[in-house]
Amino acid sequence: MRALDVLAAADVIVAEDTRVIRRLMEIHAVRRDSRPVIAYHDHNGAAQRPRILKMLEGGKSVAQVSDAGTPMVADPGFDLARAATEAGHAVYAVPGASAPLAALVVSGLPSDRFLFAGFLPPGKGAKRKALEDLAPVPATLIFFESGRRTSSTVKLMASVLGNRQAAVCRELTKKFETTVRGTLEELVEHFANGAAPKGEIVILVDRDRSAATDEERDKMLEQALKTMTVKDAAREVAATLRLPRKEVYAAALAIGGRA
Repeated sequence: MRALDVLAAADVIVAEDTRVIRRLMEIHAVRRDSRPVIAYHDHNGAAQRPRILKMLEGGKSVAQVSDAGTPMVADPGFDLARAATEAGHAVYAVPGASAPLAALVVSGLPSDRFLFAGFLPPGKGAKRKALEDLAPVPATLIFFESGRRTSSTVKLMASVLGNRQAAVCRELTKKFETTVRGTLEELVEHFANGAAPKGEIVILVDRDRSAATDEERDKMLEQALKTMTVKDAAREVAATLRLPRKEVYAAALAIGGRA
């Protein structure tokens, strides 16, 4: 309801596809009058921003609308919002559906800590490097992907990240919404045996669960400290669990202090 109020009150409306916003306003009986409806997208953003900023400077209120999802998140509206804030104008959010958050809710993966990584690079080498950089992040990873690249991307993820729990969500909050859950290897098999999924895709991958937790590290240190010095216990546990020796040594000192 707030979004409809904003549309009804705005002096200027900016949208990726003016046909979509005009249809939306027609469905919800939002008046159009003679208010300008300006197309703003990846291809004309640089040319349109000065025009829109001039309208803001003249005291006009501008509503920027996304065709689907929340504007300014992996969206051409980002540059417009940044330019407006840098020029000293107030920017307010009227959130709509957000694919990353909707995907996180339905994925079944931990939601206490997550990283939205957007689209991976299209080239295989660059994509592999990006995944290698993200591999150690201790959070659920969220990616956008195209349907035709979903199968190859999931396969590369399994190769680089290991067989983690994951989910592939399609057309979130829309009529044909679907979610496929499983390990990355299971998802590789699933998407290798059918046609490429259509629509907007979100891929989510759990953090690396093969690494030892702090509790596991401390339990092993406590056992080692019964017969070893702090230095020797830290060296052995760090080697066994493949953890940084400095980190394990600090934990060993703390445990020794408590003992």
